[in-house]
Amino acid sequence: MRVVTTAQPLDVQPTPLALLLLGREADPKSERGVECPGDLPSPSDPDLVERARAAKEKLGDKVFVLGHHYQRDEVIQFADVTGDSFKLARDAAAKPEAEYIVFCGVHFMAESADILTTDDQKVVLPDLAAGCSMADMATAEQVAECWDVLTEAGIAEQVVPVSYMNSSADIKAFTGKHGGTICTSSNAKRALDWAFEQGDKVLFLPDQHLGRNTAVRDMGMSLDDCVLYNPHKPNGGLTVEELRNAKMILWRGHCSVHGRFSLDSVNDVRERIPGVNVLVHPECKHEVVAAADYVGSTEYIINTLDAAPAGSKWAIGTELNLVQRVANAHPDKEIVFLDKTVCFCSTMNRIDLPHLVWTLESLAEGNLVNQIRVDEETESFAKLALERMLALP
Repeated sequence: MRVVTTAQPLDVQPTPLALLLLGREADPKSERGVECPGDLPSPSDPDLVERARAAKEKLGDKVFVLGHHYQRDEVIQFADVTGDSFKLARDAAAKPEAEYIVFCGVHFMAESADILTTDDQKVVLPDLAAGCSMADMATAEQVAECWDVLTEAGIAEQVVPVSYMNSSADIKAFTGKHGGTICTSSNAKRALDWAFEQGDKVLFLPDQHLGRNTAVRDMGMSLDDCVLYNPHKPNGGLTVEELRNAKMILWRGHCSVHGRFSLDSVNDVRERIPGVNVLVHPECKHEVVAAADYVGSTEYIINTLDAAPAGSKWAIGTELNLVQRVANAHPDKEIVFLDKTVCFCSTMNRIDLPHLVWTLESLAEGNLVNQIRVDEETESFAKLALERMLALP
């Protein structure tokens, strides 16, 4: 715990809540997101950019900074590599000489980096309160209770868990322990193909929309093949017959950003911009994905816009920081945000320049802060699930 000191020492200890709000402590049972409408404020200190540069230069090869695509520009400028969550975790693992891995993303991403890097490397999250509302929608206790429900229904032995990368280390460990695998938005179909070779049913965690869209859009299943397990209802709100008849048991979770897009958003943009191409992330609702022209992961969205002809028109259904960045990179194309309501990923945006500067300066002074550590047992089973994904054809 950090003690506040001044020229005349005060007998004051920061409370756990105060430290949590400052991003210097964590609530391991909660990664809640909040609404974040409107534009982001500029950094209040004009010297922050120079301070970040100086601290990073002082650290040299000892630090490796990862920047997720959804980070704001003021942070992403200091990233050594950018990408989605799994690409960044693998990039960190490929940099064993770096003592500190500073992950500008959210908590579950830093956990994955800790799982995949060496024991000598220290993964740091600039703000420990940078969580993920989707990851928070599936806790270890809830998933264990779900497995009990499947066992009582007599189908657990037929079920293979498949967990999205956007999940906590505990959920990844559960998946590994029960013979399942992890997936990303770009390899979800391959993961499901593999899972159905192992069993008759899949428990898909924690994003219902990616699971449903992959099963129906990419694998030819029907919506009737999917049931929605609600952890807040007895037996998930499902009957034994519904569980036994289902092929896909979808967890009731979603992304707070991608869940905002609606069919009205698609219809409205087509009316406003004739000839527009609608490109959305598969975390969007099924009716949005069905109405879109193109659907794919963050990397797919970037590559599609890179390859698009000059003069083409695009409405993008994903996080706003990324949409703004690709729009600025392609002034010869008309690129707009799919929704009229502006909303950043609020938890991603907790990693701001003040937190990054504090982190880098602390490390440069030899003070390790905000280290993310996954315990050995959890790491072992989570790594097993990740390795199964890496072995997918």
